[in-house]
Amino acid sequence: MNIVTAKRFTIAEYHRLAELGFFAEDDRVELIKGEIIQMAAKGKPHSVCNTRLSRELFKIIAGKATLRGQEPIILSNRSEPEPDLVIVHNRPDDYLQEHPLPSDVLLLIEISDSSLKYDQEEKISVYAEAGISDYWIFNLVDNFLECYSEPYQNLQGKFGYRRKLIFLPNESVNLPYFNDLVLDLSKVFPSV
Repeated sequence: MNIVTAKRFTIAEYHRLAELGFFAEDDRVELIKGEIIQMAAKGKPHSVCNTRLSRELFKIIAGKATLRGQEPIILSNRSEPEPDLVIVHNRPDDYLQEHPLPSDVLLLIEISDSSLKYDQEEKISVYAEAGISDYWIFNLVDNFLECYSEPYQNLQGKFGYRRKLIFLPNESVNLPYFNDLVLDLSKVFPSV
């Protein structure tokens, strides 16, 4: 009996496909657990939230760390996602030598509407397994911020986060690692 299995790619193979022109210039893809995943198209609320969040984080971080938007991070030899935003340690080369690794990440952020279920169920385990200590989802379906922290592995080998806190769009939240820095969510969530 033949069993069909999907080809899982390494980061090197994924980059080689890109070099060979396998992806169109406007293709939005990322590598997750060896699979090439087509990223969801961004609607207006997603774009507005991303713009506002980038603007606010840039102001409050003010050089204390580096803010990267939709740029790759290396989680393993088979996962190179491109989160909506990530706050990483400052480095003199601005990550020219290599993309950030989990140890560089202070906060990883996804903005979710059509991708909400995927971000809550699939990406969350990938980020927890990599040891990303703080993962936020700007949930545009339910209109609140989901803050996950304390990654763990359960007895069945699955990864997740021990803590989940919800913040409403009219509240403020402290940034991890920078407890004196506060993000006013009313300046981030799109108004309806």
